[in-house]
Amino acid sequence: MLANDQESLVDTGRIYVKAGDGGNGAVSFRREKYIPYGGPDGGDGGSGGHVFLRASNSRNTLYEFKHKRKFLAQDGENGGGSNMAGRKGRDIVILVPVGTIAYDAETGETLADLNRPGETVVLARGGKGGRGNARFTSSTNQAPKASENGEPGEELYVRLELKILADVALIGFPNVGKSTLISVVSNARPKIANYHFTTLSPNLGVVMATEFLGYIVADVPGLIKGAHQGIGLGHSFLRHIERCKILVHLLDIAQTEERDFVQDYFDIRYELEFYRTELLEKPEIVVGNKSDLLAPELLNERVKLFKEKTGKEILPISAATSRGVEDLKRLIWNVIGDSESFLNRLKVEEDLPLPVVEPVVYTAPEPENFKVEKDSRGRFVVSGPAVDFYFRKIKAQKFRDRFIMDKLEKGGLTTKLKNAGIEEGDTVVIDDREYVFRE
Repeated sequence: MLANDQESLVDTGRIYVKAGDGGNGAVSFRREKYIPYGGPDGGDGGSGGHVFLRASNSRNTLYEFKHKRKFLAQDGENGGGSNMAGRKGRDIVILVPVGTIAYDAETGETLADLNRPGETVVLARGGKGGRGNARFTSSTNQAPKASENGEPGEELYVRLELKILADVALIGFPNVGKSTLISVVSNARPKIANYHFTTLSPNLGVVMATEFLGYIVADVPGLIKGAHQGIGLGHSFLRHIERCKILVHLLDIAQTEERDFVQDYFDIRYELEFYRTELLEKPEIVVGNKSDLLAPELLNERVKLFKEKTGKEILPISAATSRGVEDLKRLIWNVIGDSESFLNRLKVEEDLPLPVVEPVVYTAPEPENFKVEKDSRGRFVVSGPAVDFYFRKIKAQKFRDRFIMDKLEKGGLTTKLKNAGIEEGDTVVIDDREYVFRE
């Protein structure tokens, strides 16, 4: 049972996503019995599939991403003859719990904060398919023998982080009765046992204040000293408090664990302060649980003591007997009743169409965007964005180099070579290919 609870605690993950590459355009010419010299009819390649991220109520943790870390969309299909376009690659949709935030793992940029079921974003766009040779026909070139390769799809590493969506966070040291309380105030049915760290994952429960209005309560796993430094899974616990609207701080007023309940209050507040100061600014209700174990006189003494030491009121209750629980529910509703509850967001339908996303298209650089340098072997090396783009983009057979040379010549290839001091018969290197210079 412990292993299952530990799995459910997983609230971070790191994945690699790669959208599909665009399919290549085709080089083809119409060949029929009575049309021996037909025109070009090479079709375009299909665009690559996209990678989407979608929030779903069917997921509770990020545990599956500890095992599956690579997500690849399908490549687009290559174009064919007779102007046949290639099929688009299949998209993939990665389902994550509501409340998941996606970051670019390398830059830290926030890519998405998915806090409604069905909310969907694209993580990586597929590449656009390359054009077939039918697209290259012009008044000066009626039989183009070149086509384009498809664009590569986007790829990146993504860091996922889950912060639960709850209006109320029950906080406190282990074994103070949070699991029992959430089972009494809501529809949650957590496992309850009388030992430390029973709860290793947040339990969520819905409390209905009226027939149609309510709020979500989260039993945040027990905090310990040093939690803000990550001790005892502290960061994993504290992360889930960040979105809540109100803190319900539960204390063992009967001191059944032989801890000073007032000191417990200060210790937990200390952890909140050093993890994130803004947490101390949230509305707070302090609750003294297990009051049924104290005689009335002793209970009154401890309520007064808490007020003297902290300057705050404490509401004595007994989760075990439900004494004072209705008072607590009313106090909570008085604080959050006017704000939108996260409960409303859970009613959104998940069966939504995927967003329309345009494929990736890389803009061609200016033809003159390259340089000529002489290397240690006396060769003239031509390099730069224009060279990289056209050698990657253009697909042809024996006519490929001629097509690319024409593009570079428009950018002043011969002039740049002469300015660099080239002479007849010298070697020119372009994209690791060697050519002999001739006027």
